[in-house]
Amino acid sequence: MLVYIAGAGAMGCRFGYQISKTNNDVILLDGWEDHINTIKENGLKITGDIEDNVKLPIMKPTEAKDEADLIILFTKAMQLPQMLNDIKGIIGENTKVLCLLNGLGHEDVIKQYISEKNLLMGVTVWTAGLKGPGHAHLQGVGSLNLQSLDPSNLDEVHQIVDMLNAADLNAIYDEDVIPNIWRKACVNGTMNSTCALLDCTIGELFASQDGVDMVHEIIHEFVTVGSAEGVTLNEEEITKYVMDTSVKAAHHYPSMHQDLVQNHRPTEIDFINGAVVKKGKKLGIDTPYCQLITQMIHAKESVLKIK
Repeated sequence: MLVYIAGAGAMGCRFGYQISKTNNDVILLDGWEDHINTIKENGLKITGDIEDNVKLPIMKPTEAKDEADLIILFTKAMQLPQMLNDIKGIIGENTKVLCLLNGLGHEDVIKQYISEKNLLMGVTVWTAGLKGPGHAHLQGVGSLNLQSLDPSNLDEVHQIVDMLNAADLNAIYDEDVIPNIWRKACVNGTMNSTCALLDCTIGELFASQDGVDMVHEIIHEFVTVGSAEGVTLNEEEITKYVMDTSVKAAHHYPSMHQDLVQNHRPTEIDFINGAVVKKGKKLGIDTPYCQLITQMIHAKESVLKIK
């Protein structure tokens, strides 16, 4: 199987590295010149639970030529349309595309480029970090859930699940993955944007009663809007999941903090809290916490002159 990783950031490197250890071909796609050149010259350096260095093909998306069997999307949400346009030459009639992006609504964008029968939606709780160009830090254990939007191709999809499990990625075929995608988005909506705004770790946020009160309000807005869209969400269960996650990741600065505060990069706020605001407006549901958080993140981007 020829597998392209579209977006070779931290998570893309993890998946690319682990899949490369199976009997499958992996090609990384990215636009970061230093990252590309470092991996081409020195290989991909892996530290953390594993110490390794592996030679993996990497190139810009527009340079990919061979038709893919599977494309795993790990690009930033706001870069998704450009990525799909750049790689349209390697998307064949039977190419499967697995979306593992954070946030909500990506399937609407992807369907403009591929047939729904080839689209797999998923969510993962694996983590990873980039220490620098060509250097991925992999620590901890995770899993991923995925579902085909077209149930007619389950034999092919289960082959992909088997391949991911051969790579020790703990993949599960999920008959209804959308609630899990919303739950992950809710985790990000309570932690990513708030920690970025407050310049704090997850543990510091949840040590504040005001912070916890705010988290409860955000969860309520996610659940209210998701339920109105027909997604089965349990507010009590999601609240427990968020609280448990906050303990496990207490010392962690979430990815939006890394993007906005540490590296002055654009954020994915419009696909997390901002997506709830947009969906809420269509449904006639007020989402004051998510709306204010979205506005404040954009204001911070403006202050930092991030484009």
